[in-house]
Amino acid sequence: QRVVLMDPSEDPDDILRANRSREKTFVFDMVFDHRATQEEVYVSTTKSLIGGVISGYNATIFAYGPTGTGKTYTMLGTDCEPGIYIRTLEDLFKALEATAEEMDYTVSMSYLEIYNEVIRDLLNPSSGFLDLREDSRGNIQIAGITEVSTTNAQEIMQLLTKGNKQRTQEPTAANKTSSRSHAVLQVMVTQKSRRQAIGEEMRIGKLFMVDLAGSERAAQTQNRGKRMKEGAHINRSLLALGNCINALSEKGGSRAQFVNFRDSKLTRLLKDSLGGNSRTVMIAHISPASTSFEESRMTLIYAYRAKNIKTQV
Repeated sequence: QRVVLMDPSEDPDDILRANRSREKTFVFDMVFDHRATQEEVYVSTTKSLIGGVISGYNATIFAYGPTGTGKTYTMLGTDCEPGIYIRTLEDLFKALEATAEEMDYTVSMSYLEIYNEVIRDLLNPSSGFLDLREDSRGNIQIAGITEVSTTNAQEIMQLLTKGNKQRTQEPTAANKTSSRSHAVLQVMVTQKSRRQAIGEEMRIGKLFMVDLAGSERAAQTQNRGKRMKEGAHINRSLLALGNCINALSEKGGSRAQFVNFRDSKLTRLLKDSLGGNSRTVMIAHISPASTSFEESRMTLIYAYRAKNIKTQV
């Protein structure tokens, strides 16, 4: 359960800095090494959330980390090693079918990306930039997004793979196919009891699966011009997310923290799923390379903070 981050620049013969080691230990719920399979990662991070979604809680899964550490692989996976998206949905459909005798259910999903603070629909890219609106009950809606209702995991895999090809990817010095946007898969499960009862209750559970863009120093990617501007936007939304996480994790403290969800489109969209009745998993990815020591350290600190969030239902 612990990660020990060694400092690659430490010199054993350097007597002056002998006591000032930058070696850090972080403790998490679960730590995987390079031998972990997709199945293992899924079972120990996400599988337990599905029951919650069916009973009307929200759940969110983040993939966070620097470029090239395998976020998209964890979330989308490949055809022979499917990632969290598909495994979660397959299990969700299985669990829903088990309740089919008593419940009518609908599952609708949308797949979007947030790029330079604008929202694009990945299932229908020609629809241009979409707006975030708030309806009368305070739910955040995306005007004009395509919603797909299907309970076939194969169809969904094809849709997601197609949608992922529409994602804004640009080569940077750190990674040939670096995702320059945050991809959000939003699944909404609505259940209604088949028995005609007096108090008709509907359960709505939202499941967000977020593949964040890479968080890395501009110096590492050697970005100039347009790439540099994108990087600034990516870092801005990740910073906004970080600020929300900080405010939420300090909420039990002495002063009442104001949580600024309106700083970026990403945090506004995930407002329900960070605080409130939601279970959130953050899968932090780090690279074992000694050149990315700084990035790994920042990622671990960020994820460690997220661990301290206490939610009130």
